[in-house]
Amino acid sequence: MAMRTVTFLPSYRKIEVARGTTILDAAQRAGLNMNVVCGGQGKCGKCIVFIQSGKAEFDSQKYGRFFSEEELQKGACLACETLVQGDLHVIIPENTLIQEQKILVAGQENPIELRPSVKKYYVELLPPTLSDPSPDLSRLLWGIQKSGGPVAEKMYAPLEVLREIPSVLRHSDWKVTATIALVPGGYRLIDLQENDTSKRVYGAAVDLGSTTIVVYLWDLLSGRTVSVASNYNRQISCGEDILARVNYARKNGLSRLQALAAESINQALTSASNTAGIDREDIYEVVVAGNTVMTHILLGIDPAYMIAEPYVPVVRRALSVAAGRIGITCNPNGGLFAFPAVSDFIGGDIIADILACHMAERDEISLLIDIGTNFEVVLGNKEWMFSCAGAAGPALEGGEVLFGMRANPGAIEKLTIDPDTLDPRYSTINGIKPRGICGSGLIDLLAELLTACVIDRTGRINTTIDNPRIRKTGHFPEYVVAWADETDIRKDIVITENDIKNLIMSKASVHAACVTLMKQAGVTHTEISTIYFAGAFGNYLDKKNATTIGLIPEIGFDQIKNIGNGAVAGANIALINRRARKTLDEIAYKIAYIELNAESSFMDEYTSSTFLPHTDLSLFPNVQKMLDACRIRKG
Repeated sequence: MAMRTVTFLPSYRKIEVARGTTILDAAQRAGLNMNVVCGGQGKCGKCIVFIQSGKAEFDSQKYGRFFSEEELQKGACLACETLVQGDLHVIIPENTLIQEQKILVAGQENPIELRPSVKKYYVELLPPTLSDPSPDLSRLLWGIQKSGGPVAEKMYAPLEVLREIPSVLRHSDWKVTATIALVPGGYRLIDLQENDTSKRVYGAAVDLGSTTIVVYLWDLLSGRTVSVASNYNRQISCGEDILARVNYARKNGLSRLQALAAESINQALTSASNTAGIDREDIYEVVVAGNTVMTHILLGIDPAYMIAEPYVPVVRRALSVAAGRIGITCNPNGGLFAFPAVSDFIGGDIIADILACHMAERDEISLLIDIGTNFEVVLGNKEWMFSCAGAAGPALEGGEVLFGMRANPGAIEKLTIDPDTLDPRYSTINGIKPRGICGSGLIDLLAELLTACVIDRTGRINTTIDNPRIRKTGHFPEYVVAWADETDIRKDIVITENDIKNLIMSKASVHAACVTLMKQAGVTHTEISTIYFAGAFGNYLDKKNATTIGLIPEIGFDQIKNIGNGAVAGANIALINRRARKTLDEIAYKIAYIELNAESSFMDEYTSSTFLPHTDLSLFPNVQKMLDACRIRKG
């Protein structure tokens, strides 16, 4: 088969691909990570490139809504929908590549009782004699017991450590530091070092996200955080969303995905270790919280059967493995603990959220919501829990919105609108000129447009308002958020009526899921004591605006709490406190998973939630008062 050469500018990276390959696939193979929020389905319009020369196939009529005439004349196209026909030179604009993202690294910072699974013991032993010829291992284990360690008979040493014992004991003049880890099989001797290294014992808590990795490095002796690091998950080059990665794994790509996950964690571990000035070999335990698919891939377990009926994971329980076996570079005999899961969609990251907000320890009923491209919802208390998951749609992450974007520099993240002039005031990430609007900014914008009477409860823009920011150009009416001369992209940043429709459908999915669980449990919104938001989206969300648009049930604003990065907060707790770790499987098995597609009431609730905030305003009495005041003010 004749191959075609694609040259990407301005980096001049070249890659040979078969005719008919998409430019997106070619770019990913060349190591260029493009911003494909929709997973390469031609829906978000973020993977814009320009054909400088060569032959390619692109339906500009079908996807013309994403471009101006001037851009089309310059060769603009979507990388995911453009097929390579001949040798090409392709220009990739800076905004098309994945940029530095505002990664949420902070979780709830509550005191954690220090009870780690790994401890070090410094011992000074008497060497063997003819009158005391006990074996080296027995001598060592008895010495550990005398130094406050476990009972000698309950400890064991793996073969790798046994081989090191005789030389380490004699080279150190019988003064050594032993590292003991409590693992499912008992107390395991995982390391033996010469002299006193008892003050050097560290552990790492990892949030293994599909987009980002966050690592907290802990001193397991003092119980304090010594450094934090984060970076992108390198698997993005194989597909932006979970489904794309599972499909990649099915095409003999599992080993590559596993290696990329390990490399991503190692990169963050290295960064955290360098910042703290420690040796990675002094990291003896890594605790990982990730969704079910990500955990399977990290462990090299085939995730393919989770995306087809009946959607069954290979394993649900918590797992402990030798970190080195899966390529994690910490102490050679260090361990890795992976959180348990509930189902294919409710994974270890959600169990970590639950651990972090302590909802499984209280009598009061709580509602936990974690929103990304997908959303997860958990309702319950220490006696019972119901959970569900679904597709929020990429709109809430900036996809399927014309000027939506990830939480990158230049994204409008907060916004208000003057109800009289309809002029907006906004702030952007890093305080630079706006390039688009991220999820939290879109929620603000939707709520502000509603309360300023620019849109009605169905999301239609009132085009009878005489204001230059409200106009109809092209396909849909739109509201101008920022004029071209104040933006970094030299275009008017707008939100269209179609964008608003996509946002309403996304928020309706989340609200309908909440109500479905509430009806399953037989509770009303008045019985919910707390709503917890986990994850980056919820952390930067305005509580009032989230309620105004009907993203969540209406309760008191002081009852809505952000737990930040709940996945890493939960992983921190499990790393530092072994007793908390023991509760994880119990929590996971207590949660009943509700398949929304099988619930006939879900679609009814979804339809009712496709209004702002809802068809039944009695469920949102405070929002109703605000809307009534708006109508009176506008006459």
